[in-house]
Amino acid sequence: MVFARLVAGRFHYGWIVVGVVFVALLAAAGIRATPGVLIVPLQDAFGWSRATISLAIAINLLLYGLMGPFAAALMQSIGVRRTVVGGLVLLAASVAASTAMTASWQLILTWGVLVGFGSGMIALVMGATVANRWFTTHRGLVMGIFSASSATGQLVFLPMLGWVVDHGGWRAVAWIVGAAAAAIVPLVWLLLPEQPRDVGAAAYGAKVDQPPTAPPASNPIGVAFGALGVGAQSRDFWLLFASFFVCGASTNGLIGTHLISYCLDQGIPEVHAASLLALMGMFDLAGTTLSGWLTDRYDSRVLLFWYYGLRGLSLLYLPFSGFNAVTLSIFAMFYGLDWLATVPPTVRLATDAFGKQTAPVIFGWIFVGHQLGAASIALVAGAMRAALGSYGPPVMISGMLCIVAAIAVLWIGRGTRAARGPESVALGA
Repeated sequence: MVFARLVAGRFHYGWIVVGVVFVALLAAAGIRATPGVLIVPLQDAFGWSRATISLAIAINLLLYGLMGPFAAALMQSIGVRRTVVGGLVLLAASVAASTAMTASWQLILTWGVLVGFGSGMIALVMGATVANRWFTTHRGLVMGIFSASSATGQLVFLPMLGWVVDHGGWRAVAWIVGAAAAAIVPLVWLLLPEQPRDVGAAAYGAKVDQPPTAPPASNPIGVAFGALGVGAQSRDFWLLFASFFVCGASTNGLIGTHLISYCLDQGIPEVHAASLLALMGMFDLAGTTLSGWLTDRYDSRVLLFWYYGLRGLSLLYLPFSGFNAVTLSIFAMFYGLDWLATVPPTVRLATDAFGKQTAPVIFGWIFVGHQLGAASIALVAGAMRAALGSYGPPVMISGMLCIVAAIAVLWIGRGTRAARGPESVALGA
């Protein structure tokens, strides 16, 4: 690659890869989270209930997670670059098509099914794959940066999109995010090699004579289900899966989807409510990157204990916060620091348990748990709000689940050995 030759000798090309992946994750996550801004505008425009719109969001979240292991396996088979470009093209096309929708099933098809598939091809499993391929040292830090970009994309763009909704309508939002996805395609195609050896380098921190990564399997479905078979034999896999279920329930599913509507119920304007998510995004960028740095140095189980425990306490506090500018700003800053701080230690524990080659696909299945949690609480919170007239109960439930998860993660890696990955098991043919 021409650009790689230009930077050779100045710094490691892996950091360019980090920048490209950061932008792709940022955009994909922002598009996936856009329906959170559209709940009330779509309700006003079409008369659809919040429960119906929440169903589309729940499908979006679920497919975003379910694509994870298959996307990771596809990256091993046809390459990261082709997988990511395919996801971006699907996102751009499906979001553009949504501007012509007139029925709720079209909402479910475009913003639910197709956006779920497209964003799932450009999710954190891509970050885990790239981090393991391009970095031997600082892998936790890199995964922290990728995790931060994913959450920041969901949160920082929402105030701008909220302003667009107020001044140009929901269709203007769809055209903007669709164009953003299309604009990133050439960046990925030109600047994202598959392996360090493609630019004449070794992984960052690796010895030059380190053997190359094993050739990819040809059957991505076999690779994905083979990894699930390995993981299902391990108690650690199920503990990571369950804790990530709670992570998804308490972030994307609850706060990312329903905080704006929750604030509107309290008389807070939509743009002001969206600015709280932006504040979370800015603090997440620092908090999750710091979590990656800490993951390189401290016990990941202890980090997860504190992350889940403090998140649970903050959620239990939210219904009693008074919803004024000061208390909500404090909540947003604190919650932002902890938003996706769980990802780097979770990836580290998966890599330690299953090996560098298999870990991205295993993490894809763990990420399914994350999105099952997100989809469940997105749907349940919408239904409970419709039935009870309040978001208080689902917020309290999520807070209590976080406390349970904080205790459960301390048992990861204790008492039994996880099934090993590529050292002992072939994951596909």
